[in-house]
Order: sequence, then structure tokens, then C-alpha cells
Amino acid sequence: MQIGNINISDLLNVVWILILLSFFIPFMQRRILTGQRMATIRVMEKKRQSRVITMIHRQETMSFLGIPIARYIDIEDSEAVLRAIRLTPPEMPIDLVLHTPGGLVLAAEQIACALKRHAGKVTVFIPHYAMSGGTLVALSADEIVLDNNAVLGPVDPQLGGQQSYYPAASILKALETPNPNRDDHILILGDVARKAIDQVYNTVYNLLLEQHGKEKADELARTLSEGRWTHDYPIDFEQAKALGLPVNDQVPKEIYDLMELYPQAGQRRPSVEFIPVPYMPPRTPGKGQR
Repeated sequence: MQIGNINISDLLNVVWILILLSFFIPFMQRRILTGQRMATIRVMEKKRQSRVITMIHRQETMSFLGIPIARYIDIEDSEAVLRAIRLTPPEMPIDLVLHTPGGLVLAAEQIACALKRHAGKVTVFIPHYAMSGGTLVALSADEIVLDNNAVLGPVDPQLGGQQSYYPAASILKALETPNPNRDDHILILGDVARKAIDQVYNTVYNLLLEQHGKEKADELARTLSEGRWTHDYPIDFEQAKALGLPVNDQVPKEIYDLMELYPQAGQRRPSVEFIPVPYMPPRTPGKGQR
């Protein structure tokens, strides 16, 4: 069938080809990106003679059919990291590249404890941020390599659900105010809050005990777990160093290269744009050249 000089069957063939390409091209792009990541990881492993593991939640905010989705540390992450550790010889160093807003305490504790039990040196690289459960994981490391502008965060537990979370420390603080009208639900929540703080304190204390000793481990565990700051408080490099954490700021270039291979998902305009090439510093004219 033809309309004017246009053959309908040819037009439909073109449409089908475009549809197939719309599925095939993103698939190939993902495969190429995965291959690039594996190649970069392998280069790092050969250079450092280590097992490199990445836990990068780059998609902090994205949406599917208009429904917001967030990426956090979850049980699937802990299963994968624990499998990677099992596949690593006991004396081989482990390098973990960490970029996360946090996540499930259970999953973060599993990862942290497994890394702490690993006989070889454990180094955690944080190029941007590792908050909450990410900080808990970082505390298991022998060395935390933190970019000068990167941050850690408090590990005080948050209780609640249905997108409504409250700091356990704040719940206990509120219960100190007399109120005869409180129902059993609030009292139970307070009991859970106390248990949650104690559990996180014990985890942090045990992670830090060997490296810092009893007194310093107790001080750090209380500082990080008992709600001294808001949960999103940024602990920068200088403060982490002042706290006594084993940090340095010598992040290898390969870490930044690797982060470039974990782009934000979605077909939306980026919120930050720049010309991605290094610039030379401006030349300052000397005397007599002005």
C-alpha cells in the first residue's frame, strides 16, 4: 500500500528498526560501561596487588514511572560483598571504593564485621561521601582514604517507617518529658530506641577496639552513635582526623576515573555541567611584563 510516494510497509520497517535500536543501543552502552569498569578495577588490582570491591550508590535519587526510588546499602549488597571476601585469599589486601548515603544497619554491620575479620589490610576509599551505614563500614578499615572534600557521618540509629524516620536519641529525649497521656506504642518505641543505640554502640566499639584501645574506642563509639549531631551532619577530613580515625587524603587518580564510570541513571538533564578537561593555572605576568 502506498500513500503518495511513501510505501507503508517500508515505513513500518523503519519504525520497527527504530524501536529495536532504542532497546539495543542502551543495552550495548551498559555492556561497554560494565566492561570499562571491570578493566579499570583490574588495573587497580594489579597495581595494588589487592581485591578491589566497589559499593557505589550513585543513583541517590531517580524515578520509575514517576515513583521515586532510592539506592541504599541493603541485604543484596551485603551478600555480594561477603561473597567477594570469601573469594579473596585471607592475606590479600582488600580495597573498598565506597559511595553511599547509608542503608540497613543489618547489612552495614554484616559488611563491616566481615571486613574486620579479614586478615589482610583493608583500605576504604571515599571520594565523595559515606554516610550512616557507609561510615559504619568505613570504621572497619585499617585505613580510610578520604578526599579533602569528602565526608563521613554519624551512625546513630533511626527508627520508623513509611518514609518517616526519627533519631533514636531524640525519641529517648522526648520521653524524658513527663506526659501521662502517652500510649503503649510510644513507650515501646522508646524501649526499641534504647536497644538500637546500645547495639550500634557495641558494634562501633568492637570495630575500633583493636586499633584504638578501650578508652578511645568507647569515646568514639559514644560520639558517633548517641545522637550528638543530626544524622546528616558532615564529618569532614579535618574533623575525622581530629577524632582519631585512621584517615589520609591521598586518593589515587584511578578512584576518580572509576567513579566516572558509574553515571547517574535516567535520561534527564544533569544538574551540574562543565567542560571535562583539566585547565592550566593562569600565568601571572612578572615585573616588567605588564
